[in-house]
Amino acid sequence: MIELLYGAGLRVSELINMKVKDLETDKKYGFVRQGKGNRDRMFILPKIACEKIRNLIEIERLGGEDNLFLSNKKEKYNVRTIQEIVKKSAKLSGLNYKEIHCHTLRHSFATHLIEQGSSVSEVQSLLGHKSPETTLVYLHTSTSKMINIKSPLDNF
Repeated sequence: MIELLYGAGLRVSELINMKVKDLETDKKYGFVRQGKGNRDRMFILPKIACEKIRNLIEIERLGGEDNLFLSNKKEKYNVRTIQEIVKKSAKLSGLNYKEIHCHTLRHSFATHLIEQGSSVSEVQSLLGHKSPETTLVYLHTSTSKMINIKSPLDNF
């Protein structure tokens, strides 16, 4: 679950509502159906998570209409439970767990994509933002990389 929150830039609600039929693990993408603003969007699946997802589907014998992640009681997770899982994982990893939230993983996804050279419009599309201004928030966290960019005027 944590790999998908970060690796696909998903919101918690999108993760807990994800259905097996919305995933194309062989092609490394999936769809958020009726996400924020009642919009559908495509998202990328990290290669490292695809095999784990396929194994989960097989072991749990999940069908297309089933939620991908189900509790021990075979019920859909609630947001609070996922938040607690993320907090506990951050604490176990030695991070400052008080500053780590589910949305932190989404922010990190966007920031890292921009730092790797993805355009704002690409990141906007992956995050499902309606407006580019919403995505531009992630540029401020990437300024250290931009400081190292040389002005074309300096080539003369």
